Amino acid sequence: MNSKIRLSLLVAGVMGLSNVVIAQTVEQGKKFIYYQRYKSAKETLEKVLASNPNNIEATYWLGQDLLALKDSVAAEGVYSKALQSNGNAPLLLVGMGQVELRKGKTADARQRFETAISLTKGKDVGVLNAIGLANADANGDATYAIEKLNLATQTKNFNNAETYLTLGDAYRKLIDGGNAVQSYQKALTLDPKLAAAKYKIGMIYLTQNNKEYFLPAFEEAITLDPSYAPVLYQLYDYYFYRDINKSIEYFNKYIAVADATPQLEYYKAMNLYGAGRNDDAISTAKATISAMGDKAEPRYYRLIAYSYDNKGDSVNARDFMQQYFSKVKPEDLTGTDYANLGKFLGKFSGNDENVYKNYRLAVDKDTLLENKVKLTKEVIDYAKKTANKSASAEWAGRLYGLAKNPTNTDLYNWGISNYQAGNYKTADSIFCGIYEQKYPNEIFGYLWCARSLAAQDDSTNSKGLAVEAYEKLAVVARGMDSTAKVANSADSIKYKPQILQSYFFLAQYYNDIKKDKPTAILYLRKVLEVDPTNTMAGKFIDILSKPAPATRPRPAGTAAKPAGK
Repeated sequence: MNSKIRLSLLVAGVMGLSNVVIAQTVEQGKKFIYYQRYKSAKETLEKVLASNPNNIEATYWLGQDLLALKDSVAAEGVYSKALQSNGNAPLLLVGMGQVELRKGKTADARQRFETAISLTKGKDVGVLNAIGLANADANGDATYAIEKLNLATQTKNFNNAETYLTLGDAYRKLIDGGNAVQSYQKALTLDPKLAAAKYKIGMIYLTQNNKEYFLPAFEEAITLDPSYAPVLYQLYDYYFYRDINKSIEYFNKYIAVADATPQLEYYKAMNLYGAGRNDDAISTAKATISAMGDKAEPRYYRLIAYSYDNKGDSVNARDFMQQYFSKVKPEDLTGTDYANLGKFLGKFSGNDENVYKNYRLAVDKDTLLENKVKLTKEVIDYAKKTANKSASAEWAGRLYGLAKNPTNTDLYNWGISNYQAGNYKTADSIFCGIYEQKYPNEIFGYLWCARSLAAQDDSTNSKGLAVEAYEKLAVVARGMDSTAKVANSADSIKYKPQILQSYFFLAQYYNDIKKDKPTAILYLRKVLEVDPTNTMAGKFIDILSKPAPATRPRPAGTAAKPAGK
């Protein structure tokens, strides 16, 4: 009897030890995912499942790893197979729900999430975290994620930094940087060594291009955990175009803690380009393409294009960039990709339409305002260089719309580019409708409002579209000159040309179109008020002031003399 007890205790002990070993291995797999070492995580979790195919936690995290590797099909296969024998496993339900979110099946996914919550009575932090993670993902509902993660924080004896880490991700998805940072800071309170939290705080400031905050945050993350690969990569990437030596220093630290993947070989070739070794970058990339064929990463073609562009070889730069576009997945294209294709195409005639098309895609795809502004200015420069006034007008409007605090110069450039492009109606809506209101003490709104309206009329201004605008221009300009004169300003007659132009326009309109000589003379006299020596005004006043020639009355009963008699 005692021996049987001892035997059963021994078996129980071995089983318990086995569970501990597996749990630690699953934790190791999770840790690899945390460090973004997805290859190592996959190998580790597959080993766990090889020894115990029913390990639900290992199955869940293997699916997460596959999703991180952008292999949704494989992740779905893992979850689907496991659910056949563990149909009510909450974690597996959540994992499958996440796959369904990526497939756009939001209703099916929500049903699985709610079922998992019901099965665990809303008290399993791991399940709630998984739901938050799924909905902080690409196609998820961030608000729903926040709701369930906050529910997790209300559970008994809550002490889980991962909850706040994912909560921060959900707020980031909502572009709520304040609450995101607060959540990451709470995660650090629970786990002061959680480098990911500090790194993600840095990423928020990086999107704002605020290096006074993101660089210290990244450096603090390294201090917390020198093995945290994502922050090392981010610093490598940041310094790549700023300080190539510092960039390579971070790269060497990165490869020391990252998985050996084909991507690392690409980065090594990219470093050659960054160091100005364009021929070496080209030969290395071409050798990789030759060796791997269709399995070579499309980025190698882009790298070759960049290197040729650095060498001034526009033909090869364009050709390899086009090959890159033919091979890369559309969802993997960046705003910079589109901009560079547009730039390379712009070096050859007949490509205007494609240049603008690619720049539009570039600006729309880029998420950083500073980059959008930079790209837009590049297009405007191209449009001016190619004398494309219509495109200049379009992109000047885009630039004005992007400005956080647009200036009078921004507004003027937008308006004048439309005037020059012949878009007079748009120009008058800008100068008459916006500029005059925003900058009432500047002449440009009034002047170009009048000119834009006049340009919409016929050659004789028969419709009088610009009459009121020129009247206003004259009044405002005289007021400005008078103010300057009172102040003893040297430019007290600065707007004299605009005033004279206005009065002559009005005099001509009233004489030629309205047949109203007294009003025409009135405006000519105003010319003399401003410019007493103006001989043209005096001449026209004399002409218009002369009475019409008298017509001798015909005697009653006589007829006009027939022509030719």
